[in-house]
Amino acid sequence: MNADGMKTRPYDSPKRAASAAETGRRILQATLDLFKEGPLGDVTLNAVADRAAVTVQTVIRRFGDRMGLIHAAAEFASAEVAGQRGAVPPGDVPAAVDNLLEHYETTGALALKLLAEEDTSPLLAEITEGARRLHRQWCERVFAPFLEGGFLPDGQDRNRRLAQFVALCDVYTWKLLRLDAGLSRGQVALSLLEMLEPFTRRP
Repeated sequence: MNADGMKTRPYDSPKRAASAAETGRRILQATLDLFKEGPLGDVTLNAVADRAAVTVQTVIRRFGDRMGLIHAAAEFASAEVAGQRGAVPPGDVPAAVDNLLEHYETTGALALKLLAEEDTSPLLAEITEGARRLHRQWCERVFAPFLEGGFLPDGQDRNRRLAQFVALCDVYTWKLLRLDAGLSRGQVALSLLEMLEPFTRRP
């Protein structure tokens, strides 16, 4: 009760925390959306605040300066990618291809834009280098059964075979098939399965 004997409303901490988390997510998504639409220079605190329907002060309070915001947006995107890509069990090639295409259909355009602009900014170069590491680690985990023993011909170097998996599953391979050649998602899936087949059977 307060000084007047009236009951006070309990502090709804979980509700406030959920609201704050949603605001942060909206700001980060606005940052990513703005970068998809234009150059990194257009991703300003004012533009992000307008897109997220918050004040600039709210953005600053949550993420600090512009560079802090962009770093946080990159980490946000990477965490989402890692979570989505991590769902594939090792050795399940059809599931791996389906998972890969789900990822590229939703974030492929952003990945291509980052790669196209990585030479213009040390920050973007850092982000793309992290994405390359994540992709290689995913390939090494998902195709692990095919990087061992009987799946490698005599004299086949494991690192070379891993590099082949990395290349076949790269976003540029998806671009060539899906965007440049105009194949449907199903046709891209079939194409990748056909290209991966020689590397996922015993010689």
